[in-house]
Order: sequence, then C-alpha cells, then structure tokens
Amino acid sequence: MTEPNATKENINKLIEFRQAIYAHAMLARRDALFDLLDALVTTGHVSSFAKLSQSSYFRRKWPSIYAAIEDGRLDSDWLRQDLAQRTPQTGTCVFALDGSPWPRPRARTLEDRQFVYQASSDVNGGTVTIGYPYSMLEWIVEAHSSWSLPIDVRRVASNQTAQEVGAAQIQAFAKAREAFLEALDIVACDGKYGNCGFLRSVKGLRCGIVTRLRCDRVLRQAPPPPPTIRKRGRPKVHGERFAFKEPDTWGTPDEVIEWEDPRWGKVCLERWNQLHETKGTDVPYDVVRARVHLEREHPPADLWLAWLAPQSVPAGQELNTEVIWRTYDQRWPIEPGFHFRKETLGWTIPMFQSKEAGDRWTEITALAAWILYLARPLVEDAPLPWQRPQQRLTPQRVQQSICPIFAQIPSPARPPKPRGKAEGWPKGKSRTHKPRFPVVKKTPVAAKTA
Repeated sequence: MTEPNATKENINKLIEFRQAIYAHAMLARRDALFDLLDALVTTGHVSSFAKLSQSSYFRRKWPSIYAAIEDGRLDSDWLRQDLAQRTPQTGTCVFALDGSPWPRPRARTLEDRQFVYQASSDVNGGTVTIGYPYSMLEWIVEAHSSWSLPIDVRRVASNQTAQEVGAAQIQAFAKAREAFLEALDIVACDGKYGNCGFLRSVKGLRCGIVTRLRCDRVLRQAPPPPPTIRKRGRPKVHGERFAFKEPDTWGTPDEVIEWEDPRWGKVCLERWNQLHETKGTDVPYDVVRARVHLEREHPPADLWLAWLAPQSVPAGQELNTEVIWRTYDQRWPIEPGFHFRKETLGWTIPMFQSKEAGDRWTEITALAAWILYLARPLVEDAPLPWQRPQQRLTPQRVQQSICPIFAQIPSPARPPKPRGKAEGWPKGKSRTHKPRFPVVKKTPVAAKTA
C-alpha cells in the first residue's frame, strides 16, 4: 500500500506539471488546448478526433476542439527544456532517438509531404508511404517495459535529413541538462544514425552516443605512430582495414567480456578502440561486437555498435563495454511507446489541413504520455473482466484507471463562456479551392548528412 506522504507528493507533482504546462507551454487557445489534453488522457481508445469533444472533461462545443489545434500555439522550446529537466538528475539515464512516420497519402493540399519509410510486416519487412517523418528523442523510463516518454518531437522537413534533426535534438538536450553533473546520459540511436556525418555533429557533448552499425561496414584502424626519422610525404591518416564481414582483418580486440545473462544467455562482447571511416578521420569511435544466445543451434546475427564517449563521466559512475551494450538493449521501449501513441492516443488519426496543426497535436500526445506516467503511482489497477491484473501498469492500463484521480484534482483551465452563434460564410463571397502540392522527393544532395 502506498504511504500517504508518498501519495500526496505524487499528487503534487501531477498538479504542478499540469499547471506549468498551462501557464508556460500553452500560449494561445490555452483553455481549449488544456481541455483537449484532459479529454485525451481520460478517453480510452481514440477512434475519432471529433469524438474527443464528447468527453466530460472537454467543456466546450465540438468546433473548439479543431480551433484549439488549428489556432492554438505551444512554446516548443520551453517544453523541450522543461521535459529534459524532469528526467533523473543522478545515475545513468538512457534515452533513445528514432523516427516514426505520419502517413497522409491522400492529403494533396498539405505542403511538404515526402516519401517516408513505414515499418510493416508486409513483404520485404517494410513499405514506403507518403506523409511526414517525425524525429523523436525519448526517455526510457524502465528497461523492457512499455514506458517511453517524449522529450523532443520534431517534424523532419524536406530540406532536412533525419540525421540533421536528430543531431539538433541531442545538442539542445545536452544544453538543457548541462547543470546535472551527477547524471550520466547515454543516447541510443537506430542504425540510420550510424555514420560519421551524424557522429561528427554530436561529438564532444556531455552525453554518450551508442548507435547500431550495418553489418557490411568497412572501417579503418588508427594509423601507426610516425617513424622517429621523418620521411618525405604526408603522414598516414589510415591504419589497417577493418571489415565487419572479414574476421581476419579485425586483429586482437582491445577488450573481451563473456558472461551468462539470465535474459540473453551467454553473451560475448568484443571491443576495438579508435576506429574511423575513410571520410571521417576526425571522428574516431569505438566499435563493439555483441554475440548472444551462443547456446542455440542457430544464434542471431552479430550486433555491431558504435560508441562515442561523453565529454566526461560523473564521479562514481561505471562506464564499460557491458554498460554500452545494455544501454542499446534498453532502447526497445521506444517501439511500444510509438505504438501506444498511435493506436490508443490516436496520434496519426486526425486529418488536419496544415502541417503546423499536426505538429501541435503531436506535442499534445507527448504531454498526455507524461501525465499518464506521473499518475502511475496514484492509480489502482481496474482490469476489465477479460484482463488479468497487472503489478507493473502499462500506459494503457493507467489510462484505463485514471478517471478517479482526475476527479480529485482541479483543472487550471477557465470554464467556457457563451459566445453565441457564428455568422457563417459571408453571403456573396466566392469560395476557392485550396492549392495542391506535389510530393517532395528528396535528392541525393538534400539527403546528404551534415
């Protein structure tokens, strides 16, 4: 049973977070935006955006739900800094960077739509759709759970790459947490960030970077030391060849660790220090090869990781090869986090008429995930007749049981005022069709990493 003092502290945290969002993050249409946020948190599966206006927590008429998104305004910079500072200030903190698409294949009036990859179980393991790609930097609350909280969500424009946007997110995140000297922040990135262009942009920050590498990469080892007797010509900048698919080029690892893991079975980690790409001699990084489940007849393929060390390691924090591998292993909750916001919170269900409205709705769904997390210690599991009780509540189960908590805390939003009926479309004013925009196909120059 939760202690009364702990319960009161958790309620105060939830109330303080809601008041801060209302006072600082919502700049225009804040009352309607906040009612929409409460309706989203307390509603179960969102099958229609307009149906959120039928929630008892949305105290306005249904047109206000669209006006809140289309005419509202959020302070995204303040929001990113505030959420970054709400993560733990001590210990090892794991964050994940990845992208997710918002498909809008038939929205011809939307500007800057692109061809984006959409993960699928169809043929070839994926498909291509038309829509908007979003880059997400999220805090992994617990390993092997469903809790992944967005810190920085940004739409990737057609004149940007996912690597450029992701690097900007990590740079802003590191700056927001530069005062937390006792926290060791590590960002685990997907395979598309495993190149020297991205790593060059995040080199020398206070957070470490671990990213997956393709299994067919060819790197270079550090050059040998210059001879004592100087010779003519430029000194060597590349050492021996290091090809992932050619074991005879690896040489002796700088570190080898083996142990029995209760989850993965037998684990073997090999580490080579100070490797670099042919075009990235200024960005040396360590490479880790992970082999797991060696007791199986057909073990999974090797996992190759690139490790870029942080600027400094807090005193008392241990940072070794095992920590690097476990950090990447802990990035998985970002996948169920995407799934929850899409399938339950209805992130990609609305069909807004501007990309800016989609950005605002994306940030609203991110705030809803944070409110559910802050309410997790307060709710009591209320399973449906066909559900089993849970000890570690998932976001969906917290949302299912949150209404009694919301009945005890006030809303900072002001109640609505009757405005009368709108005049409607002026008589005699002509209507014009909205302009149509072609789908933007990125050129190799535009897709080039910074």
